[in-house]
This record gives sequence, C-alpha cells and structure tokens, in this order.
Amino acid sequence: MALAGLLALLYLRQEALIFFPQTLRADYDFGLPGVDEVRFPVDGATLSALHLTLPQPRGVVFFLHGNAGNLADWFVDTPFYWATNVDVFMIDYRGYGKSTGRIESEDQLHQDVAVAWRHIAARYQGQRKIIYGRSLGTALAARLAAQVQPDLTVLVSPYWSLAELARLHYPILPTSLLRYPLKTFEDIGRIEGAVLMIHGDRDALIPFDHSVRLQALARHAELVRIEGGGHNDLQEFDSYTRAIADALGRIH
Repeated sequence: MALAGLLALLYLRQEALIFFPQTLRADYDFGLPGVDEVRFPVDGATLSALHLTLPQPRGVVFFLHGNAGNLADWFVDTPFYWATNVDVFMIDYRGYGKSTGRIESEDQLHQDVAVAWRHIAARYQGQRKIIYGRSLGTALAARLAAQVQPDLTVLVSPYWSLAELARLHYPILPTSLLRYPLKTFEDIGRIEGAVLMIHGDRDALIPFDHSVRLQALARHAELVRIEGGGHNDLQEFDSYTRAIADALGRIH
C-alpha cells in the first residue's frame, strides 16, 4: 500500500519533480531598452513575454527557454540580436515569472506555445521566422516547428525524450507514470527547413549523444559540438555565438 501510494503521488504531483519555475513580482521592472513587456491570455491563464523590437528587423526569433528561472534570467544577449538585426519574442511558461496559472499537462504546454506563436507571427508576414528552443524548450520548439515550418529551427541542448532523461536521472522510477514524455524524436524528422543543433560535449544533464541521434532523424540538420561545454555555460563559448550568427546569416 505504501508503494502504491508513493507511485500515485508521483503520478499526480510530478510537475514538482520536472519543472522549476521562479516567480516575479507583478511590478518587477525588467529595465531593458527597446524591449516591450507583453501579456496575453491562454486557456485559464495569462502569459508574460518580452519582445525586442528593432527599427527594421529581418525577422523574429521565437525563443522557448529552459527549465529554471524566468525571463529576467533568460532574456539576455540583446546586443547580439541587434548585431544580427532580428527581433526576439520570449515567453515565460505558466507559473514562471509573471505568467499566471500552473503547468498541468504536456498538451497544455504545446497549446500555450501555439497561442504565443500566433500572437506574434502575424506581425512578421514576409519576414524570416526562427524558432529557438533551449533544453526544456527544445521539444516544444520541435513540435511547433514541425507544425508551422519556420525558416530556421535552433535546438540548443536538445533531448531525445523526457522519458529517456527520466530513465537516466531517476532509474528506479517507472517511466510509464510519466505524463510529460516530450518526444523530440517524433517531431524533428517532420521539420522541412534547416535545423541547427548545438550541444556541449560535457553536458551532464542531457548527454551529447541525444543530439547525435536526433541529427540522424532530421532532414536538414547541422550539429555543432561545443568542446568542453556543459549544460548551462554554452553562451560563454565563441563557437556557440558564431554558430547561431552563421545560421542567421544564411537565411535572407
């Protein structure tokens, strides 16, 4: 009975094991020049987003960030986007930052991402659209990219599936209870355009091999290996910045 109760608790409350949101006060000031704070409704909640708008951008990067933190931690490198002349639109998931509500299912996550995409994509008719996912956001980005077919998809530290990561980090727990399988491998082969994957070869959270296997399924994927890169430090490597800048430069 005790084991059954524990398994039931894990099934019903697994969000606490998977997601690590950090909230922000409603009056928190991001203080980013040229960046607008945006709020828009989704089913049962309101999402918070930041939107970097340049004078005459070539297009927009739709950015789905990683697990911990919020927009205050993730919305960085604005000088890079100024230099490459692309706008950036980044959301906080439910319960992160100023976004209300809480994550309750994988379908809900995908639906929220789709609503956010529709909210911004119409502003960029005839311009280049890039979907960027990092870590947790890579499975969400791959699903969206397979549906809307952007000019470029960037997946940084992508994972084969959350179930496989669960087997790696929680080997005693049955993955059959996982309500968030997040199967990147099912979607990456349906992306018709260019895919750029970037992964550190010393990533202890998501092994580099995940990207190797995902590349084998993709139609048009480049894999950049960041030698010595871990999971949270890739932005500190010049090879990471160059790879993204080069990929953006190839879409006109």
